[in-house]
Amino acid sequence: MQVKEKTQQELSICNHGYHEYLELARSFHGHIAPGMVLGGFMVDLAYRHLPEGEFFDALCETKKCLPDAIQILTPCTIGNGWLRIIDIGRFALSLYEKYGGLGVRVYVDPPKLEPFSELKSWFFKLKPKMEQDRDMLLDEIKKAGPTVCSFQEVRLDPEFIKAGHRKGFALCPSCHEAYPLEHGPLCRGCQGQLPYIRQ
Repeated sequence: MQVKEKTQQELSICNHGYHEYLELARSFHGHIAPGMVLGGFMVDLAYRHLPEGEFFDALCETKKCLPDAIQILTPCTIGNGWLRIIDIGRFALSLYEKYGGLGVRVYVDPPKLEPFSELKSWFFKLKPKMEQDRDMLLDEIKKAGPTVCSFQEVRLDPEFIKAGHRKGFALCPSCHEAYPLEHGPLCRGCQGQLPYIRQ
């Protein structure tokens, strides 16, 4: 894979100036969350290691903050189906070629957090949010950028790629609403997977 290099002087995230990205994050996420700032650097790092000109999808390994960074910096969204979340709690993402599955995975690499005490404390939840120094935390994330991350080449399982495509819809015999056929003989709502209390 060809790496697109950046100079040390410029601080940008996916062709957005750093402060421009912070405003995009605030607008989309509701506030400037540390996970969104770190996530921006992670998406940028993944982009720089993708093959040029490939159509890609995204996989996110957490539902916290990182999916929003992916959605504002790439064409991959939950709504268009190009971003899938498997919430295993790891702060990691993959951008991969849509049909062949070859891509790059970026993750926070814990030993690399050592020089950044506030970032490490935030990442591992070593102190309550009220005791965190937010300004110091954001400053450390800005200084660290992608240096606290590592990346690796990955290839997604063809079955995983294929599973993202719907096979058609049916009417649920219980609630009479449309649902994806692959969910089984009843919709997942009628299988008890909704949080509503029956009245």
